[in-house]
Amino acid sequence: MLIDTHTHVPDLGDAESGRVDKIIFSAASSSVNDSEWSTRKVFAAAKNNPRIFCTLGTHPEHFGEEPDYEGWLADPKVVGVGEIGLDYHGGDENRAGQIAMFQKQLDIARRAKLPVAIHSRDAEADTMEILTDARGVMHCFTGSYDFARVMLDRGFYISASGIITFKNGQALRETFAKIPIDRILSETDAPFCAPVPYRGQECRPAMVTEVVKVLAMVKSVSVEEMEKALWENAHRLYDKLGAP
Repeated sequence: MLIDTHTHVPDLGDAESGRVDKIIFSAASSSVNDSEWSTRKVFAAAKNNPRIFCTLGTHPEHFGEEPDYEGWLADPKVVGVGEIGLDYHGGDENRAGQIAMFQKQLDIARRAKLPVAIHSRDAEADTMEILTDARGVMHCFTGSYDFARVMLDRGFYISASGIITFKNGQALRETFAKIPIDRILSETDAPFCAPVPYRGQECRPAMVTEVVKVLAMVKSVSVEEMEKALWENAHRLYDKLGAP
């Protein structure tokens, strides 16, 4: 049973391209600036398919926007708040505004009693300082093992995307080799980060199979064992997904 726990493409695949059994469709795509897409259309995609669920949040690149999704969070198909967090990749001139919005959304998640999907890019120190009493996942993780260890100690899951398959991803593979198998999630972050052997193509959720293969290799388990662990881990974190 395959699960893509973070995608911006609501596509379960088909018999020819491969099929993923469940996906979590993230509302907060940095490639889409239309807030209407970030709520109503994402929510509708989840409502219309029993295997599609969603998270709602405001990406740090949109730090000037007011989060307006809290009223949707009680719905059974909304499993978490995300992606939210901090992104200083282009500089930290907006640091104060990003932090304020991040903290506001963490408060929203606490009130809703939902896990959070965290985006952290070039912002490890601030992320660790802020995330002291939340539960969730470090989405599309590319950070250091020290960062991962801190977040694991706080109960977070660590999610691998197609980046773990890249030729220059050896350090990341070594990090995931150290992470307990019961704390790892699988994702694509589609349409971004297409894994090997699909580099240069638009990523799709069914490509999560390549992520699973590499995780199985670095954890020295069979692909079937890895799939089972990833499936169970996702359902443990996102309890609104239902029974595993």
